[in-house]
Formats: sequence, C-alpha cells, structure tokens
Amino acid sequence: MNWKDVVAEGQAHIEDYLGRQQAAGEGFFALHHATLEPGALETKHKELMALAIGISKQCVDCIGFHTKAAIEAGATRAEIEETVSVCVMMGGGPALMYGTKALEAHDQLKS
Repeated sequence: MNWKDVVAEGQAHIEDYLGRQQAAGEGFFALHHATLEPGALETKHKELMALAIGISKQCVDCIGFHTKAAIEAGATRAEIEETVSVCVMMGGGPALMYGTKALEAHDQLKS
C-alpha cells in the first residue's frame, strides 16, 4: 500500500465532500482543530490516541491521516509501536493487522 496515495486520495474525497456539504464539513473540522490543540495533553499524544482509535475501528484512511499528523507532531516510530501494542492488548489480532499498517505508514510517510 502506498500511504502517500492513501492520504492524497482521502484528502480528495474530503475536499469533494466539503464542496457539497460545506457547513457540516466546517463544523467537523472546527471540532477537529479545537480538539487537537495542545492543552492538558500535547497534540502528539492526542494524535496517537486518534491513531489508536483508527486502528481499532479498522479505518485505513484514519490510520494514514493520523500517522502523518502524529509524525508532524513529533511522534517517533517507537511511540507508534507502543500505540500499536496498546491496540493489540485491547483489540487482539485485528488490531495487530491494522496496527502493522500504521507502522508501514510511518515508514513511508516519515521519508
């Protein structure tokens, strides 16, 4: 899987949606940006939580977007690995399989 393509295709779908449902899209992204602002938790930790939920929900696009955002927020591969481990503890085999996708995404999006 080419994770740069996954993120680009997801972005294109979002932009299409925003063009058709502007108010709903703006509301979602206002919540998105407000939630991920640093507060009691750093943005990096919030992105790792979002990644964990993406893994748990088996959302490939979420894995791509939140892996990329976690890297941009300063997350290391080791932090993503530990995030995957928590997902595996809570979600078993399916979390392992989707968690390894997050590690692959990290390796492709980091460079």
